[in-house]
Amino acid sequence: MTTKRESILADIKSTLAGTAQVGTRIYRSRTEPISRGESPAIVVEPLSDSPEYSLRLDRLDWSLRVRVAVIVRSSVPDQAADAIVEDAHSKIMSDLTAGGYALDIEPQGVSFEMVEADQPAGVISMDYLVKYRTLLTDLSSG
Repeated sequence: MTTKRESILADIKSTLAGTAQVGTRIYRSRTEPISRGESPAIVVEPLSDSPEYSLRLDRLDWSLRVRVAVIVRSSVPDQAADAIVEDAHSKIMSDLTAGGYALDIEPQGVSFEMVEADQPAGVISMDYLVKYRTLLTDLSSG
């Protein structure tokens, strides 16, 4: 069985398929650098996941923080990433249940990091709070 957390992350990744200028260059929790030939690209990764007891004591309400990072190379990275960011955000927000696994998705903010590389690069990170529920004893259902 797969946890709801993993199902949510997989759904977000698959939802982003075909994002403007990215195509299939969408990765889960990638740790190796994105090469020039692989950009623009998107990396989907969990940041944290915090439980609370729900009103029903046999369940947990979770708050999963997810980062969707857009990596581009351009002399003006934030401008080059704008269409990608817009398309990715629209795709994520089009199903606030993440394929039926979540209760809600809330945007949490966008951060910008410009990096000097062999060609100027930027990482535009969109953070989302995904709320979901599981059984107290089973992270795959609830």
